[in-house]
Amino acid sequence: MRVPSHCLSPVLLLFSRLCPSCHCSTTPPLEHKPLFSFSSTWEVLGPFQIGTREATWGADPLEFVGGFRSLEYDPEASFRSSLPVDGTARWNVTTAKTLDSEHSANSSLSIGYSNVDWEFLKLIYGWAAVQYQAWARGELIVGGNETQNVILHTDAILEFWVNDTHYFGGDFYSYRNAPPVLRLDPGHHRIDLRLARDVRAFGGILEPTIDVVVGVEKVSGDLDLAKPGILMSDVIDGNLATPQGSISLRNSGIHAVEIVGIQPANVSTNSTSYAIDGSRITIAAGQTRSVALNITLPSKNVSSIAYSIAYKVIGTGKSSSLEVTQDLNHVSTYDPHKITFTHPSGTISYAMLRPPARNASCSHKQVSLPVLLSLHGAGLEADHPEVAGAMDPVSDLCAWIVFPTGVTPWSGDDWHNWGFADIEAAINTIPSWISSGNWSGPGVDTDRWIVSGHSNGGQGTWYVATHRPDKVLAAIPVSGYASIQKYVPYELWQPSDPRRTSMVSAALNSYRHEMLMDNVRGIPIQVQHGEIDDNVPAYHSRLLALQLQFAGANSSYKEVPDQNHWWDGVMTTPELISFYYNQSRSTEELPRDLNEFSIVVGDPGDMGSKGGVKVTQLEDPGNYGRVHVRGKTVKTSNVLSIEFGPPFWKDAIVLDGQALELAAAKTTDKQHIRVRLSGRVWTVEDVEIEGESPNRRGRQLGSMTAILRTHGPMMIQHSGSANASRLALQVSRNLQQYFRADSTIASEDAKTESTNITGNIIHLVTGKAFSSTISDFPVQINPSGITIRDYRGQDQLYAEARGAAWLQPLEGERLKLVLWGADDEGLGQATRLIPMLTGVGQPDFVVLSEEAKWKGLEGTLALGFFDSQWQVAASSFVS
Repeated sequence: MRVPSHCLSPVLLLFSRLCPSCHCSTTPPLEHKPLFSFSSTWEVLGPFQIGTREATWGADPLEFVGGFRSLEYDPEASFRSSLPVDGTARWNVTTAKTLDSEHSANSSLSIGYSNVDWEFLKLIYGWAAVQYQAWARGELIVGGNETQNVILHTDAILEFWVNDTHYFGGDFYSYRNAPPVLRLDPGHHRIDLRLARDVRAFGGILEPTIDVVVGVEKVSGDLDLAKPGILMSDVIDGNLATPQGSISLRNSGIHAVEIVGIQPANVSTNSTSYAIDGSRITIAAGQTRSVALNITLPSKNVSSIAYSIAYKVIGTGKSSSLEVTQDLNHVSTYDPHKITFTHPSGTISYAMLRPPARNASCSHKQVSLPVLLSLHGAGLEADHPEVAGAMDPVSDLCAWIVFPTGVTPWSGDDWHNWGFADIEAAINTIPSWISSGNWSGPGVDTDRWIVSGHSNGGQGTWYVATHRPDKVLAAIPVSGYASIQKYVPYELWQPSDPRRTSMVSAALNSYRHEMLMDNVRGIPIQVQHGEIDDNVPAYHSRLLALQLQFAGANSSYKEVPDQNHWWDGVMTTPELISFYYNQSRSTEELPRDLNEFSIVVGDPGDMGSKGGVKVTQLEDPGNYGRVHVRGKTVKTSNVLSIEFGPPFWKDAIVLDGQALELAAAKTTDKQHIRVRLSGRVWTVEDVEIEGESPNRRGRQLGSMTAILRTHGPMMIQHSGSANASRLALQVSRNLQQYFRADSTIASEDAKTESTNITGNIIHLVTGKAFSSTISDFPVQINPSGITIRDYRGQDQLYAEARGAAWLQPLEGERLKLVLWGADDEGLGQATRLIPMLTGVGQPDFVVLSEEAKWKGLEGTLALGFFDSQWQVAASSFVS
């Protein structure tokens, strides 16, 4: 979806201010000799077809002829393409808008094609038709006589080359969280940019241009602040709302840096404030990390704080310090204010919290009030007035209102695994806020949620309601889309075997809300959409409203005449205001005691309970699991294990026609009973035995995105080649860029399997000498290639495999994602598959051939899922 103008990158805003007509010249005067400058003209080759989020899989037609990097500008050359009217793509030259200052330079490109009949293609394929790709080549000129340490910004760019070095990840959403650090000698440096137009980022109704910015900025060559200031809470009555804080640091030097300590600046004290978890903090050369710390105020009346970060440069004996300052924001207790907390990954996040007002008129039965979640749309920060002020017209609601961030302005991953964990962490922070402050108002019930949201937040509302139905008191999805695939159809991918495309689709099963409406039965839902919405068409809400009716759900649908995607008061229309008040005063008990209901499960790893029934494992994770309950009769499909929880499940049930006694297995009224299907017979599992089981369970479940369910910073291991070390840095940067996820980097020789590692591991390895740490695992590397043991127990050899990615289990519900390449280039192919953008659809394992570079998904040799025993599931594509 389009990013609002106030969320454009700083460089784009700068260009818009300097060039409001977009025709002015920003070429530097002749006498000006900047340290950095970009070429004023760029050589462009395109357009070529590409599908929604397909770039991760490769799918670059130019790779068939050796890649864009092997081509030289030739205005007479032509290349086959399915988009232009004559079936050929050609070179052309475009003029960039350039801007340089003493220590930085930027180049803005706007690429479009008039030789494509976009309107006709849209008639056939919809918005998928205005997604395409091209390449652009320019130069960065470094002046002076010295090698320069720089960072390279790549706004709206996913893939690029600098000279002979390839980078995948870029900065597609223009976050500028973790740009790559480069050391560039004086002279000319070639920059090749892969340009990919994505409707969710660029818009569907605008002129189908690709607008990107590439910028360079001189850095110190030492430890720098990657972001100015400190991420910290607001101040209430002279006290911090919450103590957690975070400083974003970038090592722009050539040696690793160790943080020795962090303490208040200009204060004579022997006390040192280390990171919250107390662990040693090392920042590799070129790496950006978010360093967490506990913050204290020196007094109640200060307007700003400063901290000094002491560090040493490993291997040089150099020690130094860096100071960071932050102005404080003093607010009232009852106004929306920033609270900070620790995301499960260990990074510090924030949310905006609005406690119940003094004049909230609540029932005497409401000792503890529900939480009202308000989820923002794409490209917005939770502390922006458009978000945090959206509920001002209902200031006296009987609810604790939370405006989560999802960690980033695009909510990490559309409020799914990463973003949803942020929601739950924000909610769980409220009790500590109450206990540490002087709060004397009503308490909070953290298990009763009213969830609302606009646009991407509307989609997030559907996700929360379908995945935590026992906690959702009511839901208000506003202008939300049904699913990623429904928003921009997955047409115009490179042609692929339906068995392969089914793997991508199955990996996204948990996010297809049009398939999950059975889960919200019993939840009051008020759906709202603008009638003339040209960003998220009203079709999405109309479709889901119909599915709600089919599911027998309690819902209302309101389409607001003559209104587009956003308008002032979109979250507080009369219908919504009435709904907020009614639901916030509700005393309905949760979970609901429903006599009849159904559950549809795409991924048990992100699915909660409904009616006290929770699916914990599927027989085949490539297909949906279903449970239907009527009274005490339960019927299942593709379900392997179920957890029955209090207060409803105490006695005997009939499960798939089999009588099963639950009471005998219970020792307390609060105990959950898990049953498992074995040989077509359901049996009650012993909790202690289940806890020691090697079965795939909990946070390990799901597709490759399960790696994001890390509890603690991720460890990125590398072995096999120097290129693996470089790619490990790139992986760390991408995690920081897109999720603000913290990570450590280490060679395989480091003992990373020790008990103090709590996070998931990503392991990059090159060569055919690699052997799995699990001897009987169904994926193995040997001198002949890669083998996969299919569900029949037969080994399939892929001698032509160039790269592969697969999940492996670690203790404590942790995961390892192995990225393997037959050589450096193959490892680069595999590394692209790390979950970064939503909608890519990576299953549990993928094996890539050379052809994946240009054929995309069709170039995979095998891909699919692991079942509960970590064996290849029958639905997988293995041949």
